Amino acid sequence: MDAVRSLVQPITHNLPAPIRDLGVSIVGETCYKALLLDVDVENTECIKLAVSKGLGIGIVGASAVVKVPQILKLLKSKSAEGVSFLSYLLETSAYLISLAYNVRNGFPFSTFGETAFIMGQNVVISILVLNYSGRPATAALFVAALAISAAVLFADNALDMQALSYLQAGAGVLGVASKVPQILAIWQEGGTGQLSAFAVFNYLAGSLSRIFTTLQEVDDKLILYGFISGFALNAILALQMVYYWNAPSAKARGKRKEVIPIDAHGSSTSVSKKGPTTRRRG
Repeated sequence: MDAVRSLVQPITHNLPAPIRDLGVSIVGETCYKALLLDVDVENTECIKLAVSKGLGIGIVGASAVVKVPQILKLLKSKSAEGVSFLSYLLETSAYLISLAYNVRNGFPFSTFGETAFIMGQNVVISILVLNYSGRPATAALFVAALAISAAVLFADNALDMQALSYLQAGAGVLGVASKVPQILAIWQEGGTGQLSAFAVFNYLAGSLSRIFTTLQEVDDKLILYGFISGFALNAILALQMVYYWNAPSAKARGKRKEVIPIDAHGSSTSVSKKGPTTRRRG
């Protein structure tokens, strides 16, 4: 270990000031010194903090694009098949409350930053789903309601922290409930339709990572229980995605039913609507 330390320390002790300042801002002065300057690999608390910060930053970064494939899939197909608006409505509502709760509590951005990015993408997806379902007026109403809700949730003089804490508890329930309509939609349709596998599996990995980062950095059971419940239902969605991976879409199944079978002589096997003749033959 001393050999490794002797190789690493000349580098870590001479890092440019901007990089050093960034490192300190992420893990703090104490852990920066322990991990980078002293190269103390036995400092488990600092190692866990560094891993948590790394995961958090990774989740926030990935969240900026996690639902872009879903958006592109909707735009390409111009169909909302297999995508539940109710699911996105509940999830977006939960994320808006959680975002306000985290911001007003002053929690580290690395522990909740993805909430803002995913919520924005959810709004886009919800608008597309409503438009492709023939409900553009509902889409406009949805955006207006979100804007008003955000104004209330982020205003200290409109909603106190006690009330926001109650809403956060409800947001955990909403977040869990938001997965149920999507799970039911997949089960009822017998396929995942336009649901993006990339988004589903990234959600699963992200929710698992968030359990770890919350345990390390945020002493709030409301948030922790929400992530645990979310992970359980994300796991169900991921299993459905695997199970229905090669299942044809409802549109494809409909086309199959319209095909008229052909007999061995190349003629249609459809039955004539004429009844049997009663005319006698001479």
